[in-house]
Amino acid sequence: MPASIRIQQTEDTGYLQANVSSIIASRPVSGARVQITDINDPGRVIEEVETDISGQTEAVELPAPPIEYSMEPAAEQPYSVYNVRISAPGFETVEISGAEILSGQTAVQNVSLMPLKDSVGESEELFVIPPHTLYGDYPPKIAESEIKSTQETGNIVLSRVVIPAGVCLP
Repeated sequence: MPASIRIQQTEDTGYLQANVSSIIASRPVSGARVQITDINDPGRVIEEVETDISGQTEAVELPAPPIEYSMEPAAEQPYSVYNVRISAPGFETVEISGAEILSGQTAVQNVSLMPLKDSVGESEELFVIPPHTLYGDYPPKIAESEIKSTQETGNIVLSRVVIPAGVCLP
């Protein structure tokens, strides 16, 4: 789970819909239980729904930040973050940490469940979606010199497109 989780400003609503299938032949998984929790309070279930015969849930309405946050670059994060836990009989449980919900939009979470092996009783897989680079705590970019040596072996990435002399383009 990300180390620096922000308090979420939630004045609007967004939506989350899950599409659950088996990893074997991509068959829909009906009756899968989808639990949605706040990333700041994973023990409190906000919503719990089940998939229908086509492996889909209804679109669940969830609190999201005001749409104005996503209209211009700002310090405020324009999306809210949730955990999604998907479980179904005969399949490994999947937990997704960091599902992002924008105001007025439907986020679709596709999940492929792995069937349980006979010898294994219960298994869980965790997927973590890291914060967007604008809002997460990431190390600064490593400074590179603008002029690169052409004597180095390997690939060289130039700052602009250069077409060598004598090359004919179609």
